[in-house]
Amino acid sequence: MTAVLLLVGCGEGEDQQGSQTSTEGDTGGEKTGDVTIGYFPNLDHAAAIVGKEKGYFEEELVNYNVDFTHFPNGNDFIDALDAGNIDLGYVGPGPAINYFLSGGDVVVIGAAANGATLIVSREDSGILTLEDFDGGSFCTPGNGCTHNVQLEIMLNEIGLKSNRLGGTVEHQSRVNPASMVAMFEQGQIDAAAAPEPWGTLLVEEHNANVVTEWNEVFLGKELASVVIVTSSDFLESHPDAVEQALRAHKRSVDFAHENTSDTLNTVNDLIFNLTQSRLPEHVLEKAWERMVVTTETHGEALQAWATASYELQFMDVEPDLDGFVDTSILDAILSE
Repeated sequence: MTAVLLLVGCGEGEDQQGSQTSTEGDTGGEKTGDVTIGYFPNLDHAAAIVGKEKGYFEEELVNYNVDFTHFPNGNDFIDALDAGNIDLGYVGPGPAINYFLSGGDVVVIGAAANGATLIVSREDSGILTLEDFDGGSFCTPGNGCTHNVQLEIMLNEIGLKSNRLGGTVEHQSRVNPASMVAMFEQGQIDAAAAPEPWGTLLVEEHNANVVTEWNEVFLGKELASVVIVTSSDFLESHPDAVEQALRAHKRSVDFAHENTSDTLNTVNDLIFNLTQSRLPEHVLEKAWERMVVTTETHGEALQAWATASYELQFMDVEPDLDGFVDTSILDAILSE
């Protein structure tokens, strides 16, 4: 069995494993403050990982001491942002949207990746199409998380509902993506709305069926799987730090586009340093093809996802994301 790694998906896993912090060395000169950046040790957080490991954030944030904190899920990330323990960072859109709609102080200042959701089923489950989910079961990293909404809205469109809504499809939520492998092997679940690289791992190493490819999933090409967020308070009080961090982010995205092999090695090395386990190279390569590292934020896709979440009764009030996205600083950088 493939070694279990501490990777996360849409960020609402039940396991509340403690985050860890690493402080990079001083780049020299007088420092006027500290900036703490949060991220997940996951493939679609490649821009964050490259920026950290290549030193881009330290190089750009010349007047700040830069710390990095990694999280096992979006709940911990949002709690840290709310408490002021991080200043900005990379997280799935679901936790950020839910926090914003609950009155939380969060602003999307850019995107880091699109795609990275794969709908797969166990080899002998009998599920080859979405219609086959009737009477079956599926798991997701979180109840109402990004991947959960993407699958359930597609099922809803063909007349199927999860048991949460009185339907015939059983949903098991809060399943750590790493645990999906064991659940498939032991026949405990029929299918998964899996974040990458776990979806590809199940296909390549455990003969799972691809039910819906990443680019055919609801909003698959446009919906950000990772957004960059900060608080409006930090944005207003430290616009220079936000601009410098976004310059580092752009450098990271450019590097990832031009150096795929080096990027995948960098991600795998960081994962190994944290977990003492590596993903097979061919799995990472295949998973990389099912996502897009990008600086482009599709605000309309975020609103469409939130509306779908409301239609699925994950939200009580129809969502209005006005004020949630402000990419003006990143847009100015990209136009230079």
